[in-house]
Amino acid sequence: MPKPEAGAAPWLVPDWPAPPGVHAVFTTRSGGVSAPPFDSCNLGDHVRDEPAAVAANRARLAQALGVRPVFLQQVHGTEVLELKPDTPDGAVADACLGTQPGVACTVMVADCLPVLFAHRSGRVVAAAHAGWRGLAGTGTGGAPSAVGVLETTLQALVRALGGESDGSSAAQVAADTVVWLGPCIGPAAFEVGTEVRDAFVATLPDAAQAFQAQPSGQLMANLPLLARQRLAA
Repeated sequence: MPKPEAGAAPWLVPDWPAPPGVHAVFTTRSGGVSAPPFDSCNLGDHVRDEPAAVAANRARLAQALGVRPVFLQQVHGTEVLELKPDTPDGAVADACLGTQPGVACTVMVADCLPVLFAHRSGRVVAAAHAGWRGLAGTGTGGAPSAVGVLETTLQALVRALGGESDGSSAAQVAADTVVWLGPCIGPAAFEVGTEVRDAFVATLPDAAQAFQAQPSGQLMANLPLLARQRLAA
């Protein structure tokens, strides 16, 4: 994948210590062909945009990247898909991992948090879609878990590098992996119920620090802080 240039497209280039040969880009609404209200670079085929416009936008992205972005069917879960050169779009997963050239790990977000991973060797990269359910490991309604989408993504990195996900090799891989937290809904805007806090505190008591009580009885949640806590645990 060629290195994206900040001025080459109306997109954001992450500022992170990625190893040589690892590049990333965060697209915006600009630079596509979709008509309002999807104007203009809508990449999602799950909304009511014209399929031809979505296909054209995806083709523009692939041309700009020089590789094929693989789009997932995201369900706020914890599944991780390892990409192959022939992996089709539409697989059900909320994270993907790449070890081979020609395809780009891709996730779509609105309010949710995009999280990028790169092992310092440059051999393995990954991307995760992290909403509160995926972070907490609750999926589409299950019990809270200490293993959310960030943990399953790190486990997949360990396996891809030939290690065991529950041993000392896992700790070493984690220490040698750089992570980028992308744009998401901010802590002053993300209002949730107490059940969201409870889902995190059930497995990580310090997660209570990421919630601020409101007079209404609701809570304001800090999604990036929750992600940092899960990564550090």
